[in-house]
Amino acid sequence: MSPREAYIAAQQWRVVKRSVDARQRELRVHLTILTDDKGRPVAKDAPIPLYEPPVFQDVHQAERKAVIIGAGPAGLFAALTLLEHGIKPIIYERGKEVSERKRDIALLNRNEGLNPESNYCFGEGGAGTFSDGKLFSRSKKRGNMQRVMELFHYFGATDTVLYEAHAHIGSDKLPGIIKKMRECILTHGGEIHFETCITSLKEFHGTPVILAIGHSAHDTYRMLAADGVALETKGFAMGVRAEHPQALINKLMYHNTSSVEFVGNASYSLVTQVDGRGVYSFCMCPGGHIVPAGSSAETCVVNGMSASHRNSPYANSGMVVQINPEDIPGDDPLRGLAFQEALEHEAYLQGKTPSIAPAQRMRDFVEGRASKDLPACSYLPGVLASRLDRWLPAHIGKRLQQGFRDFDKKYPGFLTNDAVILGVESRSSSAVRIPRDPETLQSISTPLLYPCGEGAGYAGGITSSALDGINAALKIAELAQ
Repeated sequence: MSPREAYIAAQQWRVVKRSVDARQRELRVHLTILTDDKGRPVAKDAPIPLYEPPVFQDVHQAERKAVIIGAGPAGLFAALTLLEHGIKPIIYERGKEVSERKRDIALLNRNEGLNPESNYCFGEGGAGTFSDGKLFSRSKKRGNMQRVMELFHYFGATDTVLYEAHAHIGSDKLPGIIKKMRECILTHGGEIHFETCITSLKEFHGTPVILAIGHSAHDTYRMLAADGVALETKGFAMGVRAEHPQALINKLMYHNTSSVEFVGNASYSLVTQVDGRGVYSFCMCPGGHIVPAGSSAETCVVNGMSASHRNSPYANSGMVVQINPEDIPGDDPLRGLAFQEALEHEAYLQGKTPSIAPAQRMRDFVEGRASKDLPACSYLPGVLASRLDRWLPAHIGKRLQQGFRDFDKKYPGFLTNDAVILGVESRSSSAVRIPRDPETLQSISTPLLYPCGEGAGYAGGITSSALDGINAALKIAELAQ
C-alpha cells in the first residue's frame, strides 16, 4: 500500500509487521495486520497481550551465582535471563552508570577531554546506548530474536520495536530503558559494580563467568592472553564515516520525497566488491549525527547515532573495507588490534587536537585532491581538512574510492562534494575472536568461561549481542539440570 495508506492503517489496527520497499520508483509499504478468528482486523488498542511477559525470580538468597563482565546488551540480557532461572547475576562494568556516562560524553562532544573508562564505548548499556540503538540483525539461526524485542518493549520501548523490519529506539530513549533494566536486576537481588575493571579471571575460579566485554576493550584482550585464554585473529572492517545532506539521500532513495512525512527519513544499505574484498555501508544513521567514539588517548575514532525522531538534516554511515587476517602480517592473534590502534593514532595526528576529526569532501577523496574547505557537518568537536586519500592505507583507501564510484552508479548523485568523509571508522567489529565450544558455549581453553557478544567475535550489533548473552545464560542454567 502507499505510505499514506499504511500510516493511516497503523493508527487504527494492530500491526504485526511493517517494512518499506524503495526498490521501485513508487515507494510501497508492506503492512501485516493482526486478525481475529473470523479474519477481522484487530483494533490497535484491543486488550490482547502483545506477548508473554517475563517472570523474574528473587535471587537475594540464591545459592547459584554467575559473574558477568560487561554491562552492554550481552551482559544485561544475560543477567535478565539468569534472573528468570533463579540465578544471581553479579555484573562488573568498567564504566559508569548511564546518567553519569552522559556527562562524560557531553565533555567529549565539546572537545574538553576523554575519560578512557566512560565514553561512547564504555559504560552501562555498552556502545549501542549512544550509537543509534538500531535493533536489526541478519542472524536468523541463533535463537529467539523476537524475545529480545519483547524485552526491550517490556522495559519501555515503543510498540514499533515489535513489528518494524528495521526497528530503532534512538540514543535519546535507550538510556531510560537501560536504567529500568538495571533497576530490575537490583530489585530482584542481582549486583552491579560500576567503575570496576577486571584485571584477572583467576579471582572467579569455580564460578561461571559470562565475558561480555564489547569490541573496544583492547586492554582486556591482553589480560585474557596473559591469563592463558585462547584467542584468535578474525576478519574485521575499517574505513571512514560518510555524511550527506539528508534531503539528498531522501531524493536518491525515495524519488518522491513527499513520502518522508509518512515513512521518515530514508536510509540505505550499500555493498560492492573491490579487488576481492567487500566494501559496504555500516550503521547507517538517517537524520543523525557523527560522534567521537574513541576510548583511549591520542586516537581519533568516529561513529554515528540517531535520536528517536531521526530528524537532523544529515545522513551518515560507516563506509568500511573488509580486512582478512592474511592482510596483516604476522601470527600474533592480537595483530588486528595493533593495526586498528595505529590507524586511529594516525587520524589523531591528522586532526591535531584531542577530538577534532580529519575530513575530506567525498569527490575530492575519490579524485585525489585536497579539499579547500569543508561542508557543514554534524560532528560537534569539529573537523579539519586532511588528505585521507594519501594517509589511509592503500588497501583501504583505494577500495573506498572505487566503492564510492560503484555506489554512484547505482544511485547517481551519491558521489558528490556535498558529502564529507571523516576518519576513522574502526570499531565496526572485533578484530579478535575468543574460540568457544559450539555446544557448551564455554571457552575452548578455560572451563566455565562463556565468551559472548561482539567482543568475543560472535555478534555484530545490539540485538545479536543481546541474544548471544541470553544463550550463554541459558547454558549456565542447564548446568544444574
